[in-house]
Amino acid sequence: MIKLYDLAAADDNQRFSPYCWRVRLALAHKGLPVEIIPWRLTEKSVIAFSNQGLVPVIVDGETVVNDSWKIAEYLEQKYPEPSLFGGSQAQALTLFIKHWNDGVLAPSLFPLVILDIYKNLDPKDKPYFRENREQRLGKTLEEFANPSDEQLSLFRANLEPVRKTLNTAAFIGGDQPNFADYIILATLQLGYTISPLKFLEPNDPVFAWREQILALYNNL
Repeated sequence: MIKLYDLAAADDNQRFSPYCWRVRLALAHKGLPVEIIPWRLTEKSVIAFSNQGLVPVIVDGETVVNDSWKIAEYLEQKYPEPSLFGGSQAQALTLFIKHWNDGVLAPSLFPLVILDIYKNLDPKDKPYFRENREQRLGKTLEEFANPSDEQLSLFRANLEPVRKTLNTAAFIGGDQPNFADYIILATLQLGYTISPLKFLEPNDPVFAWREQILALYNNL
């Protein structure tokens, strides 16, 4: 059975990392049994065997893989059916989706949820998270945070390419979801698992798309 080290908040069952969600969805897509191990930001020694300090990390027999994209590539090579990408050309397009998500969609979500992330972390992780993120951001968490209606509107507006795609297809991947769907859904899962904000209106096509994918995998 594959082991997945997955970032947890103070509550073991509150898993909010979008990168780990990508892997959870990929494993569900492949129908692979998995043991999910809760991990926290300061538990670097627990994953020292991976020669780095971030999750997701999977252990499949003697094979250790970190980084959500590399894990997806590994799963596709080791367990080719059902395909996560739908071929090499679709895989290249999925990489574009990843860059769009990481460069446009996710940055518009982060100001909405950063204080919720901090609030829900295990107490031992809070100093690390604050120091690490404030160093990256060049400002305090409170200065960066922006849970305003305007920021929420920006996040929703950034989902417009997804809505337009869903006007002509059931999923980003076409008739069935694929890793492109999971990348975007994983970003939404960060919001839904950590924050009380209402990120999508029920009449939003993206709302129904999210519900449909989660239902496919028994809400994980």
